[in-house]
Amino acid sequence: MTLAVRVPQELSARVPAEQRGPGLDRDAVRLLVSRGTEVSHHAFAELPGLLRAGDLLVVNTSPTLAAAVDGRIGHARVVVHFSTLGDDGRWAVELREPDGKGTTRARAGGPVGTEVRVPGGGRLVMEEPMGADAGRLGLEEPVGANGGRLVMEEPVGADGGRLWWARVLGTAVPGLLREHGRPIRYSYTERDQPLSVYQTVFALPSPDGSGSAEMPSAARPFTARLVAELVSRGVQFAPVTLHTGVASAEAHEPPYPERFAVPEASARLINAARAGDGRVVAVGTTAVRAVESAAGPDGVVRARAGWTDLVITPQRGVRVVDGLLTGLHEPEASHLLMLEAVGGRAAMDRAYGEALRGLYLWHEFGDVHLVLPEEMPHTEHCVSNSW
Repeated sequence: MTLAVRVPQELSARVPAEQRGPGLDRDAVRLLVSRGTEVSHHAFAELPGLLRAGDLLVVNTSPTLAAAVDGRIGHARVVVHFSTLGDDGRWAVELREPDGKGTTRARAGGPVGTEVRVPGGGRLVMEEPMGADAGRLGLEEPVGANGGRLVMEEPVGADGGRLWWARVLGTAVPGLLREHGRPIRYSYTERDQPLSVYQTVFALPSPDGSGSAEMPSAARPFTARLVAELVSRGVQFAPVTLHTGVASAEAHEPPYPERFAVPEASARLINAARAGDGRVVAVGTTAVRAVESAAGPDGVVRARAGWTDLVITPQRGVRVVDGLLTGLHEPEASHLLMLEAVGGRAAMDRAYGEALRGLYLWHEFGDVHLVLPEEMPHTEHCVSNSW
């Protein structure tokens, strides 16, 4: 799906909502609501009134990593984006070139055996493409061996060009990221931000140091106060985990395989909501990918953990998710196929046209879009237009 719209540069959210004025919090963003082709405009703080008792929000608990680290190939400067932790301790990484403006531009990976020096005496060596067999990694020596090197040996990705599996030598990646990493930032943002800005209220640390290379940003506007209000109104939460890898800022290709987990308790909550009259609303495309990866053809969600290469399209459809809370995506973004699968093409065309006319803000610090089913027994909130 490619939308026939152009997003003006001035509609990029350049700083987080709480930095746009005194007294603002994360929830000071706008909320566009789609029910079929019917669109309404709200403040995000109105979300509790737009849901109802028995609804279930599926949230991603993956923490955001300080995944960008400076490195060198010979005398040339590069920036390493750590994307995904493999089962054998290697990391899928993307190499990028500094652009002289505090951000980076795409760079071809490789060749095989290229070594990248990173702070603290470590090195990276390229090994093999990630592709669809992400779990088949085969590390032959423990991470941290051979005197502090991270070694990259072959490219990662469907085309073998952008992401590479990196052998880690002589350094522990979690420590490297804590000491020398910073959040991944793209050119539409104004400046570097502390890692705390990129953590959602649902984020939990992972024992193995894994996490998301880029923030599961649909959940960013939630505050503890708003969560408490939702719970008090009878809205439930089902935590899942999907560690999102490095997105493609240039090519907008489909997502690579990612690690996910749907615990037994969350599977039961989801199935119970579906058996009753509650709606299952995923907070973010990552939550959709996790839940749909754990759903059988019968629509029953079962506890699962591992890798998913599922790409949700209108042709595949969704088996479990009734609604989706997500950010506003670029017209070429592959995530729009998922939105179309949930809400339909006509709804997405109408919603994005309204977002442009209403001067909504795009990207991870921007405004939010709630896609709900067209048939609703309660419609009293549809007329709200707070903006």
